Amino acid sequence: MDSSCSSEVEFECLPLFRVFKDGVVERLRGTETVPPSDVPQNGVVSKDVVISPETGLSARLFLPMTATPDRKLPILIYIHGGGFVIESPFSPLYHPHVVSLASAANVIAVSVHYRRPPEHPIPIPHDDTWDAFQWVAAHSSGQGPEPWLNHHAKFDRVFFAGDSAGANIAHNMAIRAGTTQPPNVKIYGIVLVHPYFGNNGPDRLWNYLCPSGVHNLLFDPAVDTKLSILGCGKVLIFVAGKDVLKDRGFCYYEAVKKSGWGGAVEMVESEGEEHVFHLFNPDCDKARALIQKFASFMNQD
Repeated sequence: MDSSCSSEVEFECLPLFRVFKDGVVERLRGTETVPPSDVPQNGVVSKDVVISPETGLSARLFLPMTATPDRKLPILIYIHGGGFVIESPFSPLYHPHVVSLASAANVIAVSVHYRRPPEHPIPIPHDDTWDAFQWVAAHSSGQGPEPWLNHHAKFDRVFFAGDSAGANIAHNMAIRAGTTQPPNVKIYGIVLVHPYFGNNGPDRLWNYLCPSGVHNLLFDPAVDTKLSILGCGKVLIFVAGKDVLKDRGFCYYEAVKKSGWGGAVEMVESEGEEHVFHLFNPDCDKARALIQKFASFMNQD
C-alpha cells in the first residue's frame, strides 16, 4: 500500500471516530476507563470477567451487597451505546450508570464488552451479546464459572437493556430469544433508552458499519414482520424530547403495539432533553426519574 495513504481519511463520523485508508481507526472520545471496585459504591461491588478468551468478549459484573444465597436477585444484561464504535462498560460514563441501576433496582448487572465496529462489523456486536447471554444462562444449574451468578442470580427474571446503539442490540436479543431461549432462563423484559434505529432516511454510519447490507431488520425493526415473536413479556422505551432519534423510537413503539405481540409496551418521554442526557448529567431531576422508572419496571410483576 502506498505510504502516502496512511494519513488519508477513508471515513469519519465526528465527533466519534475516523478511519484512515491504511485501516487505522482513531476513536476520538469514549476511550477512558475506570477500574472495578471491591469496595461498595452505592452499595454495589464490581469485577471484570473474560467470557471468551478466543474473541476477547468480556463483561463487568455488578453485585448489590443485599444479595445472599437465600435471596437471589434478577439479572440485568446491559449493553452500552456509543454508535457501536466508542465507549465500553469500563468507561467513566457507563460504570457509574450501571452501578446506579444495580443499586436502585437491586439486580445483578452484566455489562457486556462486545467487539466494536468498524474492525468488527455489524452484526458482530449483536452476536457477541448473544454469546454473553448464553454464558450467563450456563450458570442456571449453579455450575457455571462465575460464583456471583451461581450463588445469587435469579434466572427466571432476566432483563436486557441498553441505550442508543445498545438499545438496538437489546431489541435484537429479544427477537432472537423469541425463537430460541436457553432452558431454565426467562427473559422478563427489555428496556430501550433512546434507541438507535436510524434516521428518517439513508444512514451513513449504519451503512459503513454494516457493509454487507443484509442486516437492515437489525436497523429498522419497525418493518420487521417478526416483531410479534419478541421473546419477553414487557418492553419499556425511553425517548428524549430534543433527540433526533425520537421519531424512530415512537415508530418502534407503534409497530410493537400493532404487531400482534402479546406483551405490554410502555413509552416515557423526557421533555426538553437531548440524546442520553442522563449519562452526562446523572444528578439532574429527569435523570434520577429515568433511573427510578427503569428500576420500578424491573421490580414490577
